[in-house]
Amino acid sequence: MLDSVSSLAMRSALDGLALRQRVTANNIANVNTPGFHAQRVSFEDALARSVSMGNGSVQATTDTSLEPTRLNGSNVNMDTETLSNIDTVLRFQFAARAVEGPFTSIRTALRSN
Repeated sequence: MLDSVSSLAMRSALDGLALRQRVTANNIANVNTPGFHAQRVSFEDALARSVSMGNGSVQATTDTSLEPTRLNGSNVNMDTETLSNIDTVLRFQFAARAVEGPFTSIRTALRSN
């Protein structure tokens, strides 16, 4: 159960989303740092390919954002970071519930006996 493709995929998704939350927080913390370039985390396409090949395990990657820079050389866009944060939180909550589901069923079955 813990080594199934679904479990590995959900674990990879949670790891990727957690990394995205840390990167978004770092981007926001550096919004006024001259010359700072925002980072972006990607893993969804690699995860889809991995699942289609029967694996489900991937590492998220971080790249520098190519968004235009402001006068101080920073390219952190607070609108983009805010939307990314909201999207990531919702996805993380959904994935966490999906991971929790089988364990809740087992826990319920054990308590009923």
